[in-house]
Amino acid sequence: MQILLAAFVISLVATLLVVRYGHLHRHLSGDQDFSGVQKFHRHAVPRIGGLGIMLALLGAGLWLAWQRPEVGRPFLLLLLASLPAFMGGLAEDVTKRVGVLARLGLTMGAALLGFWLLDAVLTRVDVPLVDDLLGYGVVALLFTAVAVAGVANAINIIDGFNGLAGMVSVMILGALGYVAYVLGDHLLWNVCIASVGAILGFFVWNYPRGLIFMGDGGAYLIGFLIGEVSVLLVTRHPEVSPWFPLLLVIYPVFETLFSIYRKKFLRGMSPGMPDGLHLHMLVFRRLVRWATGDCPKALVRRNAATSPYLWLLCSLSIIPALLFWRYPGWLVFFSLAFAVAYVWLYRRIVRFRSPGLLKRQRGK
Repeated sequence: MQILLAAFVISLVATLLVVRYGHLHRHLSGDQDFSGVQKFHRHAVPRIGGLGIMLALLGAGLWLAWQRPEVGRPFLLLLLASLPAFMGGLAEDVTKRVGVLARLGLTMGAALLGFWLLDAVLTRVDVPLVDDLLGYGVVALLFTAVAVAGVANAINIIDGFNGLAGMVSVMILGALGYVAYVLGDHLLWNVCIASVGAILGFFVWNYPRGLIFMGDGGAYLIGFLIGEVSVLLVTRHPEVSPWFPLLLVIYPVFETLFSIYRKKFLRGMSPGMPDGLHLHMLVFRRLVRWATGDCPKALVRRNAATSPYLWLLCSLSIIPALLFWRYPGWLVFFSLAFAVAYVWLYRRIVRFRSPGLLKRQRGK
């Protein structure tokens, strides 16, 4: 718990300083585009929240290296591996000129670095034929790089509202950390609790008021860590089904895959182009805005009110994953059930026949 508290305090203070002295760097770090389809703020907000998260993780890693070198050293190596993903995202936050493909390529490079430094590679996914292919080292390495980059990009995709990506990541890392603790894996347990502390320190300033955004740097850093911890957990512990981490991340991953399908095959546009039809945006427009009205002064309140709907949706995969992390059959079943539930919910909201439990009365 000391690691969690240390990471929380460092992140809390570092993020506060970024917010407090925003006038010195807002011309570089501020998100001043208010016209995009995915923009729901009305003043320039720093989008370098990932900086405080990284500083907190670095502080936790250094403290561990001093107290417990056998844990601290690989912790720091994991942070070293994350640098290409983090720096690529941070560069986009500052310059607004680093494309999606470049960030994905850098994150794949970070995954390759993770293999070199920590032997993080997937050799099984509990799927016939696929596991046979993963027996070839090059195939396994490429599959791992794509999977880790995909998870990192998925976390970035859902980072659309105050507190959404942050709390979803806390839930995922908390579940990974729990299983790592049960298995006695001190490295992965410490990575998870330090990451949770670092995210919560940022969360204080991000939710509900949106004083700072996580940015691509934070999203790719957290997504990379989730991906790498998942790979290492499956690799180091044969009793853990690969479907366990997949079920944990199925909300952001399925959101990404469904978005690619929607854009490419239904709308005939590039999957890399932003649109306003992600599930969290539909929840904002069709449920929250319907309930609270269109008063501009209520924008921040509506923004913050959107995320709990998606936290609840994410919990529908987190809870069964925690209960059945040893049982591939149940994990596959709940993965398929979540996909069906997502598509059903999406269609209902698009047609504005939203389930009654999701609707709130105007004025409440």
